[in-house]
Amino acid sequence: MDLSNQLTQTARRLPNKPAYVFQEKETTYMELEGAVTKFASYLGEMGYKKGDHIALVVGNSPYYIIGLYGALRLGAVVIPINPLYTAHEMTYILKNGDVKAVITMDVLMEKFEAIAEHLPSVKHYISCESGKEVSFDGYSILTKMKSFSEIVAKGNLDFEAPSLNEEDLAVILYTSGTTGKPKGAMLTHKNLYSNAKDVADYLAINGEDRVIAALPMFHVFCLTVSLNAPLMNGGTILIVPSFSPQEVFRIAQEQEATVFAGVPTMYNYLLQSVTGNEESFSGIRLCISGGASMPVALLKQFEQAFQVRISEGYGLSEASPVTCFNPLDRPRKPGSIGMDILNVKNKVVDEFGEEVAVGEVGELVVQGPNVMKGYYKMPEETAIALRDGWLYTGDMARTDEEGYFYIVDRKKDMIIVGGYNVYPREVEEVFYLHPSISEAAVIGTPDANTGEAVTAFVVSKDPSLTKDTLHEFCKGHLAKYKVPKEIEFLDELPKNTTGKILRKNLRTQVKN
Repeated sequence: MDLSNQLTQTARRLPNKPAYVFQEKETTYMELEGAVTKFASYLGEMGYKKGDHIALVVGNSPYYIIGLYGALRLGAVVIPINPLYTAHEMTYILKNGDVKAVITMDVLMEKFEAIAEHLPSVKHYISCESGKEVSFDGYSILTKMKSFSEIVAKGNLDFEAPSLNEEDLAVILYTSGTTGKPKGAMLTHKNLYSNAKDVADYLAINGEDRVIAALPMFHVFCLTVSLNAPLMNGGTILIVPSFSPQEVFRIAQEQEATVFAGVPTMYNYLLQSVTGNEESFSGIRLCISGGASMPVALLKQFEQAFQVRISEGYGLSEASPVTCFNPLDRPRKPGSIGMDILNVKNKVVDEFGEEVAVGEVGELVVQGPNVMKGYYKMPEETAIALRDGWLYTGDMARTDEEGYFYIVDRKKDMIIVGGYNVYPREVEEVFYLHPSISEAAVIGTPDANTGEAVTAFVVSKDPSLTKDTLHEFCKGHLAKYKVPKEIEFLDELPKNTTGKILRKNLRTQVKN
C-alpha cells in the first residue's frame, strides 16, 4: 500500500467528508481525489513518468497537497523545498536532486528566472496562482511555464496510474544538517505509508479529528503528522498558510479543531500571545510537540494556561520521521520523548554499538519500516548513518526503568568543559525556570583554560534583568562547571522556518 492508493480508498469510503479546509472553503475527499488524479494524468501527458524527480516549492495550501499526491500517483519522486530558500540554496538542491520539473508559486518565479540557466534539466515550471498581480514579461522561462490550475482542469479522470512497489523511491528530503551541504534522505513509499499509518494508529487520529496544519508542509513533521496521518483515516486538515498565534487560535475555535502539532517555539509564541486564553484550545484533545526538545517549564506553563495535555515525541527526516511518542493511555512524562511507536524500535548505544544500561547516556539508534534507504548520491554518508540495520541519529539519549526515552542533546552540540560533559539542554532548562526568560539557547565556545566554556543567549521579558542576576540564578541550579561563563541578551534568537533555534548561527555570531 502507498499514500496515493490509500487516498483513493478513503475517498471511496468517505466521498463527501471534508479532506481539508483552506480559507474557509471545504474540499471533500472525492474532490481531492479527482484533482490528484487529473494532475497526475496531465503530468504524464507532459512527458513525465515514474521515477522522474519533481520539486515542490510551495507553502501551506491545497497546491501542496494536490501536487504531492498527484506526483506520487504518477510514480514520480517528490523533492519538497522551503519556499523561503534563496535562489543559491535552491540551485544546489535542484541540481543535486536531478529535478526535471518545479511546482512553485507565481510570486517565486523571479527566483527561478534568475537561476534557470544553471538548471538545464528542468523542463517545466508549474505556476500556482497566488491571487497577486505578477508579470512574467521578458522571462526566459516563459515557454517552459505551465499553470497548475490548467493542468488540473485538463487532466483525465480515467488515468491509470503505474503500479508502485513499496520499495520505490517516493520523496527525497534535504536535511539542513549542521555542517556541509544538505543531504537528501531517500524515503520510499513504504517508509512514508508505514509511518503515517503507525502515527495515526498510535495517536488514534480518526475521521472525527480536525488537525491544524500550521507547521510548514515542506517539513517532514507536518508532512506525516498533520497531513498524511489525518488523510490516512479520513480526518480533516485545517490549513494555516503561515503560523501566527492569532490565526491558530481563530481556526482552532471557528473550525472546532481537535489536534494541534507544533515545535516548542510555536508553543512559546502561543503562550506569550495576548489573544489566547483557556477557551482558545477548548476543543483540542491532543497537542503534539516535536522538532526540538521542549523545556519542561514551558510545557507545564502552557498546559496550565490552556488546560490541555502536550505529548512530546521524537523524529528525524531519515525516519519519515516519527520513532518515539508519549503513549496516550498512561500519564506522559514531562521531558521525555516517550516510547517506541508501533513497529519501530529505539535503543541507546555506546561508541561500539552496544546497548547501554538504563540511565546511561549514549547515542539513540532506530530500526523500522520508516527508516530511509540512504542519502541520495552520498554513499559514504549513508554508510555512516546506516550501520548493522540501525539508523544512527546523532542524538544523545537515555532511558528510564519503564522504557521511556529522554533526549539529552545533539551529539555535536555537547560541550566539554575541563573534561566534563555539559549538555546544552540541561542548562537551557534552568533558564526557562526563570520567570523573566522567554527564550534561551546554549552553545560551547573556545576557552584557553577549560577547552570549552558554556555561553548562553537569552531573550528577557524584563529589560532591567542583569547578567549578574542570571549568573546567581544558574549557580543555584547547576554545578559550577555547567554555569555559563558568558550570558548575552538578544531581542530574538535565530530560528529556521519551522521555529527551531539555530545554534550554528549563534556560533557564527560569537566568531564575529
